[in-house]
Amino acid sequence: MKFATAAIHAGQQPDPTTGAIMTPVYQTSTFVQVSPGRFKDNYDYARSANPTRTALEANIAALEGGKYGICFSSGCAAMSAVLHSLKSGDHVVLCDDVYGGTFRLFDKVFQQFGVSYTLVDMSDAAKTKAAFKPSTKLVWAETPTNPMLKVIDIAKVADLAKAQGALLAVDNTFATPYLQNPLALGAHIVCHSSTKYIGGHSDLIGGVLVVNDPALADKMHYLQNAVGGVPAPWDCFLQLRSTKTLHVRMERHCSNARKVAEYLEKHKRIERVYYPGLPSHPQHEIAKMQMRDFGGMISAVLKGGLAESRTFLERVKLFSLGESLGGVESLIEHPAIMTHATIPPENRAKLGIVDGLVRFSVGIEDVDDLIEDIEHALS
Repeated sequence: MKFATAAIHAGQQPDPTTGAIMTPVYQTSTFVQVSPGRFKDNYDYARSANPTRTALEANIAALEGGKYGICFSSGCAAMSAVLHSLKSGDHVVLCDDVYGGTFRLFDKVFQQFGVSYTLVDMSDAAKTKAAFKPSTKLVWAETPTNPMLKVIDIAKVADLAKAQGALLAVDNTFATPYLQNPLALGAHIVCHSSTKYIGGHSDLIGGVLVVNDPALADKMHYLQNAVGGVPAPWDCFLQLRSTKTLHVRMERHCSNARKVAEYLEKHKRIERVYYPGLPSHPQHEIAKMQMRDFGGMISAVLKGGLAESRTFLERVKLFSLGESLGGVESLIEHPAIMTHATIPPENRAKLGIVDGLVRFSVGIEDVDDLIEDIEHALS
């Protein structure tokens, strides 16, 4: 099946009891057993498995071109499952430009248990290779990165990880399965905060991992059950509703973002624009090679620093000031103060997360209205 068909049908059949076209919300905590230890279709307790969740896991796995999906209550819970597979003394090569919650998880939670990490600019293959140690067991990458929108060559990093016997996990939240499929490029694990584009309507929190290796899938399912960060049936139902329109939403996100980025790049009050779809982006050619389009996220630096950016963020009307991204409505935020406040100031400075930087999540409204909103706020 092609993507649009899989988005609507993969992992789902009409309910065998009633013929309902939508997968039911199995709002139950447990399942009746026919005999001690004998139960139907592996359903014994809802933390371990739930039919609504099973349908969602199969659906997202199909969209990523993977065999196994494992869903969680949040993107951080999905990341935690991967890190729980490590042990004290293991080392991680970590992309230097990541979501603040990702950095917090590595730096403040798992490092205290003896899991160390090295931050590296993964857009530089030589620096990435030099960051490996004999104890490296995992490489964690985001591409495009958050918030600087660097594009990492997944195939090259996968080759480095393979040579070192390490797993490569790629956070594919910004790109979505519609624009990029890291498993096909050599990654072992794909991670999403399904709160974002997969959910798409700013009404749920969720996370998912997709893998191809059955042993790795068994390990992730075990940790999903043992640690317990599973999504509620209703949230799974909402995500299944949302994946059905992912392809049409992403087409509009991308076309709107391209026009907004081109507008911003020409504006006299904008110092710099970061968008993989612009020829000025340093990894534009890599983005063209491994992505089908360039996404709905833009970062831009306003001239004038914090005062200018604060005034701008207070003046926008259609772009709502708030954390998160990927909803049908446009959002805007200040990474240094909001999503990336947990990143040490010296790290932010190295990455370019300056006081004038703002991050746009371009929604699917009429793009002329969005540009008019930005123009008004900048003027």
